[in-house]
Amino acid sequence: AKEIKGLIDDSVGKVAEGSSLVHQAGSTMGEIVASVQRVTDIMAEISAASQEQSAGIEQVNQTVVQMDETTQQNAALVEEATAAARAMEEQAGQLADAVAIFRLDNQVAAAMKAVAARVEPVRAATVVARPQPAPTPAPVRRTGSNASTFVASDSDWQEF
Repeated sequence: AKEIKGLIDDSVGKVAEGSSLVHQAGSTMGEIVASVQRVTDIMAEISAASQEQSAGIEQVNQTVVQMDETTQQNAALVEEATAAARAMEEQAGQLADAVAIFRLDNQVAAAMKAVAARVEPVRAATVVARPQPAPTPAPVRRTGSNASTFVASDSDWQEF
């Protein structure tokens, strides 16, 4: 009976110790689950931050594309302005040739030559690879012979 009582006491002690170990294992498992939940939360935050960064990079990319398009448009406008300036320069030369048939006193003629000498030719702008617009046909240049055959009488002139 003493032996049985000793065995029962020993079994009760081992059961209590086993129960304590099970309780510790349960607590440890709870801590592991909480740690896994924290890691999951951190990974979700990292994923959300990555998506925000991706959206930000996409916005920057769109802005760069818009800036490139605007730069290309500006380059085309500069080309058009250069072509217009060249056409105006040519027309000014034609106008000067047409007006040259009229006689001017020496001071006015010298002043006109000085102004013509100061005019700089238009330089072409450097353009990023854009297709060139179709060139406009050059205006027909009239020779001085047609203008010199015109004879105006004093009665043809009127005040403006």
